[in-house]
Amino acid sequence: MRIHVATDHAGLEFSQTVREHVAAQGHEVHDHGPQIYDALDDYPSFCINAARAVARDQAAGVAALGIVFGGSGNGEQIAANKVQGIRAALVWSEATAQLAREHNDANVIAIGARQHTVDEALRFIDLFIATPYPGDERHARRIAQLAEYETTGAIAGHEIV
Repeated sequence: MRIHVATDHAGLEFSQTVREHVAAQGHEVHDHGPQIYDALDDYPSFCINAARAVARDQAAGVAALGIVFGGSGNGEQIAANKVQGIRAALVWSEATAQLAREHNDANVIAIGARQHTVDEALRFIDLFIATPYPGDERHARRIAQLAEYETTGAIAGHEIV
């Protein structure tokens, strides 16, 4: 599987460990930056670039997921979710990592590098990558509604005010 990774200064060292771990499992890792530590860097472009790469790969039929990091993971999740077709989930436990895939078919996870140990984060990532999306009708219906709203601003049969 192709894994796209991005961070900011808060997760730079952490990101290196993650990239090595994921590559050692046989995944193709693409680093979307940053390449050097800059305490004043801005995460949006890094995370958006990773999310766009995931969306492009998936549209082309390439199995791909994304992992974005920052101090809390919140801003990085928000940035990734600005990309059409991306469902980025903030993960803070093994359960949220697994449910992000099972219930939401999340294709990007955000993790707070300052909120978790490396071992915790690696467990979240391993679960996220290993958990398939089962495609249960209720979850597929909800994901389709989100995609419909994303493209049209409406959800057929549901009032959006």
